Amino acid sequence: MASVHLDDLIRDEESRFVNRMAKTAELWERANQSLPGGVCSSWASSRPLPVWVSHGLGGHVWDADGNEYVDMHAGYGVNVVGHANPAVVRAVQERVALGTHFAQPVEDAIVVAETLAARFGLPKWRFTNSGTESTMDAVHLMRAITGRQLVVKIEGTYHGHHDALMVSVFRSADLLGPPDDPARVPGSGVPQQMADLLRIVPYNDLGALERVLEAHRGEIAGMIIEPMMMNAGIIPPLPGYLEGIRELTRAHGVLLTFDEVKTGLVVGPGGVTALYGVTPDIVCLAKALGGGLPCGAIGGSEEAMAAITDGVYDQVGTFNGNPLTMAAARATLTQVLTPETYDRAEALGREMLAGSQAALAAHGIPSYGHVVGFKGSVVFHDTPPVNYREFLSISTALSHLHFLVQFNGGVFLPPWGKSESWTLSVAHDEADGQRYVDNIARVAGMVEHLADRDSELFAVGSFN
Repeated sequence: MASVHLDDLIRDEESRFVNRMAKTAELWERANQSLPGGVCSSWASSRPLPVWVSHGLGGHVWDADGNEYVDMHAGYGVNVVGHANPAVVRAVQERVALGTHFAQPVEDAIVVAETLAARFGLPKWRFTNSGTESTMDAVHLMRAITGRQLVVKIEGTYHGHHDALMVSVFRSADLLGPPDDPARVPGSGVPQQMADLLRIVPYNDLGALERVLEAHRGEIAGMIIEPMMMNAGIIPPLPGYLEGIRELTRAHGVLLTFDEVKTGLVVGPGGVTALYGVTPDIVCLAKALGGGLPCGAIGGSEEAMAAITDGVYDQVGTFNGNPLTMAAARATLTQVLTPETYDRAEALGREMLAGSQAALAAHGIPSYGHVVGFKGSVVFHDTPPVNYREFLSISTALSHLHFLVQFNGGVFLPPWGKSESWTLSVAHDEADGQRYVDNIARVAGMVEHLADRDSELFAVGSFN
């Protein structure tokens, strides 16, 4: 096998992918005539073609060609309740007959807010329609409360696609700038002036945060952070890191926001906030909260949310607290995502991680991984990174091969294989987990004797 390179394996698996997807290819070609890129969101694009889904049930989905998959994509972490969960279906069916939109509150909103307050230890809540809206409101709120403009964010993290935070996101290694003063590069269409209102620090680096806070004493409104970094596999906080952030921000009169859009209600009943016992001033939720419907929320302390009560900040949105969304969220929180569901999901995830790492080790392939609640990841690298820059050194090509092998083997993962983790649901079982492990073993066998693991298809140091 000395003459086979990694790119050869990728091309072979991509051919298998396309050969199973005739109807999908037709739909994509048709969609390109009316949808830019042939998809509804750029995150749905994937190589060699985007996946068109027909339907889902429980922990499985079917594509437009009738192929069945164990769904560990979960709509980028949304469907921890599983597809067509009976409790959510019943709640939405009952609500839809009573009217779907009033732009006025309904009783379910109170129950959802009370439940979130108990889980996250923050007393006051407002609703949004997405993670992007939640983090946008959080930034507005921090600036409105403090009267300051600057905000600190973590290098490489994604907090939604609004102007305030679409900076230092999905950058390759050569665009990051010096480690002690990371580049403030705005996303496409975002003015540099918005980027210049941010200060960028590495994850898991209290020293860097302290230097920024000291250099801009009295100028910083707040800090926003994924308390457990996602979109880079899974990078957990080092011991004492979250506690140190809380202490430093308090000392400087800086508000602290946890972006738990990907982790809240997924890694545990109260997200990372409850797992680590560090309470921010504001927390942002979305994704899993709506049980598959568009949904978001911001929660906060009495002091922070008083700015909304008093009219200092108008938190608005025509669809905020939509009746269908609130019905689905109430069912999700009170009937589906009970504490024992997290224990079951984590136990299955740990079996998957152990089986995967054993298969990889048997073929001499280094790996690391993490499992927290419904979330888990296996990454083909010998050392777990502690920040975004370290993460970029991991092979993108091998991760893409893994995505293809899993997909061709009946497991649907997010297409950006290096950066994303798996998401389980309440409907997954050991057979589903074993299918994942079997596919990992196939990847290990394919690459064990490769003479060349470099790639011309994927740049070294790139995000995806």
